[in-house]
Amino acid sequence: MKIMHYLLIPVFLLWLGSGTSQAHKVNLFAYAEGGRIYTESYFPDGKAVETGKVLVYDSRDKLIIEGVTDQKGLFQFAIPKVDDLTIVIDAGMGHKNSFKLKKSEVEAGK
Repeated sequence: MKIMHYLLIPVFLLWLGSGTSQAHKVNLFAYAEGGRIYTESYFPDGKAVETGKVLVYDSRDKLIIEGVTDQKGLFQFAIPKVDDLTIVIDAGMGHKNSFKLKKSEVEAGK
């Protein structure tokens, strides 16, 4: 029986560690269509990122768009220019992620 307890300790520690590593995760997806860029931001449990700060950078890391997600975690904007774009979501309290939209994807969505 003691051996079983020793085997469970590493499993418990892995489980405990995985919960804390997921604590600051946020998901971000973006695509271009009809002359606009659409973003969707949500937490791993599926809950939308409400009023999350969205920052959009061009290929030279220049901030070109700034906005906030709605109640459904959505944010959209007109394509500012055909370029590689990095879209960042900051949902607060360390919840941050980015999504790279390639120039070819932006151009296809014009």
